[in-house]
Amino acid sequence: MDLLNTLVDKGLRRELPSREEALAVLATSDEQLLDVVAAAGKVRRQWFGRRVKLNYLVNLKSGLCPEDCSYCSQRLGADTGILKYTWLKPQEASEAAAAGLAGGAKRVCLVASGRGPTDRDVDRVSDTIKTIKEQNEGVEVCACLGLLSDGQAERLRGAGADAYNHNLNTSEATYGEITRTHTYADRVDTVRKAHAAGLSACSGLIAGMGETDDDLVDVVFALRELDTDSVPVNFLIPFEGTPLAKEWNLSPQRCLRILAMVRFVCPDVEVRIAGGRELHLRTMQPLALHLANSIFLGDYLTSEGQAGKADLEMIADAGFEVETTDQVTLPEHRRGGGCGSVCGSEESACGSEEPVHGAESVLGAGSAPEAAGVPGAAGVPDSAGAPEPTGVPGARTDLVAVRRRGAGTDLAPNA
Repeated sequence: MDLLNTLVDKGLRRELPSREEALAVLATSDEQLLDVVAAAGKVRRQWFGRRVKLNYLVNLKSGLCPEDCSYCSQRLGADTGILKYTWLKPQEASEAAAAGLAGGAKRVCLVASGRGPTDRDVDRVSDTIKTIKEQNEGVEVCACLGLLSDGQAERLRGAGADAYNHNLNTSEATYGEITRTHTYADRVDTVRKAHAAGLSACSGLIAGMGETDDDLVDVVFALRELDTDSVPVNFLIPFEGTPLAKEWNLSPQRCLRILAMVRFVCPDVEVRIAGGRELHLRTMQPLALHLANSIFLGDYLTSEGQAGKADLEMIADAGFEVETTDQVTLPEHRRGGGCGSVCGSEESACGSEEPVHGAESVLGAGSAPEAAGVPGAAGVPDSAGAPEPTGVPGARTDLVAVRRRGAGTDLAPNA
């Protein structure tokens, strides 16, 4: 296919494809999908070989958020049955991080719900960063705390943070339909603050919120322009109790096309499959490793993920290898800020939920958890109460599961 050959050539040269080319990737047919994955896989291997970076989320503060992000299980007024607790102490956070590091993670992402940190919150997180780094040699730490005020990024950097995550989530044109308590421009400003402070800047998107192909291309092109080191791609988990509970718009094939488009537009950055991969990619997860070079290990912030052991087996069976602490994630030409790699999240603190259609194709195609009100012993909605899919046939509504392990609970994490 001429288009795919062109996109591979551009990816190997780090050249930006045209909008029409990016839209064409999203519009390819299922019959063309393996060709698309193979082409994007060449670009992925050029810059990252067969390494897969493992990241681990620690939810420092769950729920209790004043923002109204429609996709988020922690949003103001949401009745989602998630755990709610205020700040973990530094030692509690370090112990939670150790579980993920023992499973092979090299980066810990510290996430807290809310609009953004106060100066006291920055002090609290700084103490946590220092504790984790003192107790775990070689660990990378990413902070994800919401909108930053002047000087806060510098203070986090001074405490030892390597990266900062804050997702754009969707296009500027449609952002106001998803969130009203802050703006798209607020998010861009925070990403720029992190970058200017010397932190490795990370920002990504949520797919599956009802957006168009144009919206997806717009947000990925905006991320390329911001020159972020990492782009986490979240696939919406439609939690009951949120305004997007009935948005079941994703198939495994659609997810793979989105990941391929991101790789072509951002060829040399860390592309992370973030929240929702188990729910939407399902048995196609190993194929997605040919597009992305990074995943989360174990659970997400408020939802259960695949068991860490299963993640490691999947990586090995697919012929990939886990990136070690003595390997630098990003290509040499991108190692200017922070430590050269970054974090993404399921719900990036005033951020993205889990850790969310159609141009013509050029191809021709820790405290007390609150568990009350959650159906099912493991937090899985009863089938009778699951929302009817409104988009893609075969959506697995039964797979949505509220997290009931790890930080904030007495149960071992799924790492």
